[in-house]
Amino acid sequence: MASQASMEPASEGQAYQGQSSEEPAGFPDLRLRDELLHALSGLGYEEPTPIQREAIPPLLEGQDLIGQAATGTGKTAAFALPLLDRTPPDGRGASPAALVLVPTRELAVQTSEAIHRYGQELGTRVLPVYGGQSMAHQLRALDRGVDVVVATPGRALDHIGRGSLRLDHLGTVVLDEADEMLDMGFAEDIEAILDDTPENRQTVLFSATMPARIEKMARRHLQDPVRIRIERPAPAEGEAPLVRQTAYVVPRSHKPAALGRILDIETPTAALVFCRTRDQVDHLADTLNGRGYRAEPLHGGMSQEQRDRVMGRLRAGTADLLVATDVAARGLDIENLSHVVNYDLPSAPESYVHRIGRVGRAGRAGVAVTLVEPREHRTLKTIERATRRTIDVQALPTVADLRAHRMELTRAALRETLVEDGYEPFRGVVEPLTEEFDVMDVALAAVKLAHEAGEMDGGDEEEIPQASFRPQQRAVGGRDRRDRPASRGGRVPTQGMTRLFVGAGRTSGIRPQDLFGAVVGETALESRDIGGIEIADRFSLVEVPESAADDVIRALRGTTIKGRRPTVRRERTHLR
Repeated sequence: MASQASMEPASEGQAYQGQSSEEPAGFPDLRLRDELLHALSGLGYEEPTPIQREAIPPLLEGQDLIGQAATGTGKTAAFALPLLDRTPPDGRGASPAALVLVPTRELAVQTSEAIHRYGQELGTRVLPVYGGQSMAHQLRALDRGVDVVVATPGRALDHIGRGSLRLDHLGTVVLDEADEMLDMGFAEDIEAILDDTPENRQTVLFSATMPARIEKMARRHLQDPVRIRIERPAPAEGEAPLVRQTAYVVPRSHKPAALGRILDIETPTAALVFCRTRDQVDHLADTLNGRGYRAEPLHGGMSQEQRDRVMGRLRAGTADLLVATDVAARGLDIENLSHVVNYDLPSAPESYVHRIGRVGRAGRAGVAVTLVEPREHRTLKTIERATRRTIDVQALPTVADLRAHRMELTRAALRETLVEDGYEPFRGVVEPLTEEFDVMDVALAAVKLAHEAGEMDGGDEEEIPQASFRPQQRAVGGRDRRDRPASRGGRVPTQGMTRLFVGAGRTSGIRPQDLFGAVVGETALESRDIGGIEIADRFSLVEVPESAADDVIRALRGTTIKGRRPTVRRERTHLR
């Protein structure tokens, strides 16, 4: 085995040094099996992406690997092709040779489909394993035998506990979107799964960001890993960036109208709109549908059947806007996505990176729009520092801007009609009028009628007040001090929040991060939605939005915290 120094690329974008100093020009140069090359040719793959070019050679040699690359850069093929290449030729064993762990069921399905396409000529048996699908179906498939299992951590651990997923002969473990899995509270599940795998396995970790907790996990479970970091290529001088990032300062009460105005101006092919909570998702989807858009909601409170129907409508083109929470949208690959909208500003820069990484793929241009409330100036600056990119803060489009845009659309439509011809049947309407009126007047009247018929004159539009950033109050836990009045025996919940009682505390080994991880991992809430957490000896209290309290209670009652299933209910208040 070569030394670590010779295995690791010295810097981003350099060729892998373990095989050749010359950069491979195509997939044949990577020395993949003929069956894989034939499958790639049939799929129209002509040359490897940078992450594939860098990752495939060391993975073929059995090295552990840490790959940092943005979503949409070809990571799936980067780990799937070597994984398939190293699958024993005879195959057909009862236990899987490879396990791929992913954060969401959607990503499990997409990854499974991709591996199946690549390995079709090898006869590779691939099984997606995730919650929300029939356990009986998964048990039958595992009993028949599979070569590659693509699983969410929770369901994989369920099968390991049942004995239906045996990892004795596992050769490769892949952690895809590792940072997302940790954000969702899967750290303990992943640790438990890795501890149950053979010591001589190959371990591959891919992540868009590389926080300290990823590094800690890598140090424990990976052996002398090759490290590869691929960033999206910077635009050439004078060239516009692939993802245009824009922000608008909008008071919360005007955000629905502002979003509609921005969408009217931007005219996206398909857009993904991020909200913080399930209630916001449902409400905003209804609002957008009322404005004439074809919007679909997607959040953790929906069944798998409902989610599948939503994605089917999106892929069929009967919907062009998807309104979703971060958790629900993880792993989604939406074709022709042109815009990502941060209706609610994410609290963590990593979440912002993941969101906007969904556009600008495969060299296509994209737009990231963020609605920022006046008090969120500091959060926006934190994101700019983390991404090393300035986000252009623009004034909201006015009614006059909207009218001008609609006029331009009409002008473009008229020009297209004139070029295409086919308007001869209407000569009988126009020609008699030209004997009485000037031709220009006839054309103007026709345009006016078109606008009035389509309600496109903007007459019903109201101006949205322009806002600017204001100094932020010094905050505790993300909320203003003035919003957290103290009372005898503890804090009074912030307005709009409620406290939940959890029947386990310090004596059970419960820590604030355990409750925090359980709520974020099992519900659609994000870190910024959770208020104060108090740990007593025999119980704990956690603040959550009132609108989400029942969902959180149901979710926590159905999961374990530190190996036990505690009582969870609303805190009982007493008059003093």
